[in-house]
Amino acid sequence: MIETALDIMRQPRLKILETLEIFSLEQLNKIPEGFNNNIIWNLGHLIAAQQGVCYKRAGLDTWVEDSFFQAYKPDSRPNSSVDEKGLALIKIYLTTSLDQLKTDYDNQIFANYPTWTTRYGVTIDSIDKAIAFLPFHEGLHIGYIMAMRKLV
Repeated sequence: MIETALDIMRQPRLKILETLEIFSLEQLNKIPEGFNNNIIWNLGHLIAAQQGVCYKRAGLDTWVEDSFFQAYKPDSRPNSSVDEKGLALIKIYLTTSLDQLKTDYDNQIFANYPTWTTRYGVTIDSIDKAIAFLPFHEGLHIGYIMAMRKLV
C-alpha cells in the first residue's frame, strides 16, 4: 500500500518539476493576483505538509530542517523570494522526503500515531491513513501550481 501511495506522489512531483523547467526564478516567486502564495511556496508546502502529517502528528521531529518546515507549513505565506539554492533544496526534498518516509515507515517509527481530523473532515488514526491522505492534498496544491503557471 505504501509503495502505491508514494508512487502516486512521486510521479506528479517529477512531472510538475519538468513542467516548471521553462519558468524563471522570478516567475516561480511571483504571487499572482488573487493568490496568497506562489509556485515555489506550493512546492515547498508539499514537503512540509508531508512532514507535518506524518512526523509532527506522530510526535516526531521532522526530517527536514525546522526553518524549512516553518516556511512552508500550513497557513504560512512567502515572506521573501527563494533563491536558486532554496529552489534546488526543494527539488531534492521532493524525492528524498518520500524515500525517507518509506525508510521510516519500514522501521516502524510511526507506531504511536494519534487520531486527528483534517480540515477536510477526514479522520486519520494511523500512518497508513495519513499516507493515503497525502495524494489528495498534493493534488490540491498541484492544481494551484497549474493555475498559477498561467498567470506568471
